[in-house]
Amino acid sequence: MPHSCTSSQLPHPPLDEMGLGNAGTSSPAPILEEGDKDPWALPQLKDTGQSWKDLSVAGRVRKMVVGFLKAIGLLGNLYLFICSLDILSSAFQLLGSKVAGDIFKDNVVLSNPVAGLVIGVLVTVLVQSSSTSSSIVVSMVASKLLTVRASVPIIMGVNVGTSITSTLVSMAQSGDRDEFRRAFGGSAVHGIFNWLTVLILLPLESATAALEKLSDLIVGATSLEPGTHTPDILKVLTQPLTHLIVQLDADVIADSATGNRTNSSLIKRWCGTKEEPTTGNLSNCEGLCPGTNNSTSNNSTSQHLFAHTSLTDLAVGLILLAGSLLVLCSCLVLIVKLLNSVLRGSVAQAVRTIINADFPFPFGWLSGYLAILVGAGLTFVLQSSSVFTAAIVPLMGVGVISLERAYPLFLGSNIGTTTTAVLAALASPSGMLLSAVQVALIHFFFNLAGILLWYVVPVLRLPIPLAKSFGNLTARYRWVAIAYLLLTFLLLPLAAFGLSLAGSMVLAAVGGPLLGLLLLIIIVNVLQRRRPTWLPRCLRSWDWLPYWLHSLEPWDRLVTRCCPCKACSSPKAPIKKAHCYENPEVLASQWF
Repeated sequence: MPHSCTSSQLPHPPLDEMGLGNAGTSSPAPILEEGDKDPWALPQLKDTGQSWKDLSVAGRVRKMVVGFLKAIGLLGNLYLFICSLDILSSAFQLLGSKVAGDIFKDNVVLSNPVAGLVIGVLVTVLVQSSSTSSSIVVSMVASKLLTVRASVPIIMGVNVGTSITSTLVSMAQSGDRDEFRRAFGGSAVHGIFNWLTVLILLPLESATAALEKLSDLIVGATSLEPGTHTPDILKVLTQPLTHLIVQLDADVIADSATGNRTNSSLIKRWCGTKEEPTTGNLSNCEGLCPGTNNSTSNNSTSQHLFAHTSLTDLAVGLILLAGSLLVLCSCLVLIVKLLNSVLRGSVAQAVRTIINADFPFPFGWLSGYLAILVGAGLTFVLQSSSVFTAAIVPLMGVGVISLERAYPLFLGSNIGTTTTAVLAALASPSGMLLSAVQVALIHFFFNLAGILLWYVVPVLRLPIPLAKSFGNLTARYRWVAIAYLLLTFLLLPLAAFGLSLAGSMVLAAVGGPLLGLLLLIIIVNVLQRRRPTWLPRCLRSWDWLPYWLHSLEPWDRLVTRCCPCKACSSPKAPIKKAHCYENPEVLASQWF
């Protein structure tokens, strides 16, 4: 066969031709334009400048100054990026606090585990803060408005919802196809891990209440006393800037869920000065201050950009949302450009070697567990899993951290944020101490169980191949990333929540067959790749279905027609590779 190519040169069929279910296979197929090159291999970041030895004295001084300025710029943009995340969280709290409170009030809906899970996801997406969502749960459990058993699915949803931040950050690298593949795959591996853990533990918890019993056993075996709050290092650094922009009363969301507060404003209003105390005469500030008790006077001297505004929380939230997103995207673009400029040649190789290094044989398996400890430690220091994961994703995009090494770092981040929650729970008032610690322990054991499920046994590290499949798919069709974001964190949770309002029977009648169909499609796709002879001849391919049901090409043409920008368009396959792919004899020898 004169025009045939070898099996190593033959590209696998594109993901969309085999169905989306193939995302579950352990060796995802590369897309056509990659040829025989591994698209997940870390790129060579070459240094195009002169070497240090070849530079003159003036050149060396100039290079040192430029390097110092780049480092300052990188740290400055990282600081503004973290501050913009804080402001973005405040914006979402202003926009979604009332909705979050109203959702948590419906105790009938919360009795449904699936509804509780969806509510945890939606509320965390709304307020962009897993700590805020967890504090609502703790307050409701402590106020006897929510049982510990009903809080477990919500905590699982909170864990899933917090992974949206890294997905949003990966969008900033959509301009470069390979960078976007790595960045989006890195953000997806975090969300996939959380969803897979939920799929296993939610039914198990509903049947056995294992997490509730384990946490109750540990809390009952210890004598706990209220402590002091652990210092939040990150907020100490960011508050001087963020408090000049806006200050919120973090207790209002929890109080709105428990029904203890009637004032609807989250913004701390300025009512006076130390020379003009507001205590005892709050009538002049009625409707402006966040409360009517004496504690308001402690914040009476707080000044920020919206301290004197008459705008509603919704208007302020929209302003902050637009401004924070603008700063966030600008900082991300600058960080990526500076990283590409700084991490070159020997510097890139040194950083990459340190981060992706493995212990010598036979202790290589310990490297991943060390990465888990590093991720947990850094998250504990930063006291924000969102900031840590958002910082890892750009490094993956530029090719410094591999997906295999980022995966345990993300798992460690999950553990780190729960240990922070445990220490914060120990600082709760005596009336809320036991409930706060138990909820925090449930969150900790949930993530620990996920690590035992999806990391300890290498064969079961399914989030990695699944994330690579998503990365390959979004590299070919970039609009799939937007669809993933909307479906995973908004549309599907809203649909499940709507069905849960109709009752458990309706949810089971609609959701059960859909989940069964999805599982069947995944199994058939895996068998098509691995054991096609086990399937009936009609199921060995999806060609009998309408083209738009087994391929994304028609959808891609539709999206490209509506959005003709270069970022949305898919690449064209080279003629030679397309000929090899279309050759039926080569295909038969490769797949059957």
